[in-house]
Amino acid sequence: MNENQWFTDIEFWEEFAPIMFDAVHWAEVPEVADAVTRLSRFNLYGQTPENEWKQPLTSAPKILDLCCGLGRISTELAMMGFSVTGVDLNESFLNTAKEDALAENLNIEYIHSDARTFIRPDFFDTIVNLYISFGYFENRQDDLKVLRNAYTSLKKDGTFIIETLGKEIAVRDFIENEWFERAGCKVLTSYAPLDSWAFLKNRWILLKDGKKVEKTFVQRLYSGSELKTILQEAGFEKIDIYGDWDESSYDQHARMLIAVCNK
Repeated sequence: MNENQWFTDIEFWEEFAPIMFDAVHWAEVPEVADAVTRLSRFNLYGQTPENEWKQPLTSAPKILDLCCGLGRISTELAMMGFSVTGVDLNESFLNTAKEDALAENLNIEYIHSDARTFIRPDFFDTIVNLYISFGYFENRQDDLKVLRNAYTSLKKDGTFIIETLGKEIAVRDFIENEWFERAGCKVLTSYAPLDSWAFLKNRWILLKDGKKVEKTFVQRLYSGSELKTILQEAGFEKIDIYGDWDESSYDQHARMLIAVCNK
């Protein structure tokens, strides 16, 4: 089932970036950044409404955007006053993110690195892994490496937030074939579950200006309970599972799978 580490194919990301990172997803950025602040229990204003909120901060919280892509969340968090580091394997995306940061006069640290190897022990207040950037590896142990690295890189009492496509949602909303138009392109897609829904096989075909780009890739799916289990294996103990950024339950109405963990 080896897809030759499809996620390292830079051409794929560049060709499909306008499809995956469309205006709808960019419009969600402020809501997601606000949710990251809230779920991290950052007390930026010196108020303590509940004991669970962290003590008033005397310096900018350090946030790691793991698999940051084009830096859509990194930029928003930096504009909110956080000290942001973005890590990604795609150097082309990082160059774009750096250009955007420069244009906005933002001091964001961008690092070209693999999430399986990047570690900065006891450094970050919060680490986020967003927009279904988890489950790319054929070997589950590689997923576990990513989570253990995140655990190691967090300060004591730090928060790890991961957002992905839950297996339950993938089954509920499954469509075998579909086509749509976006960003001036026609996109044909087909999907197939593999290994009893352990993985989802994706076949995407992009048609634009007489050019055809095709890519097949496989992503590991986690149910809510499976994600919680692997997070526990990584060392996290307090783990809350949500179905949306408003902290609603992960149930039949869930829009996404979000796990919020504390070290």
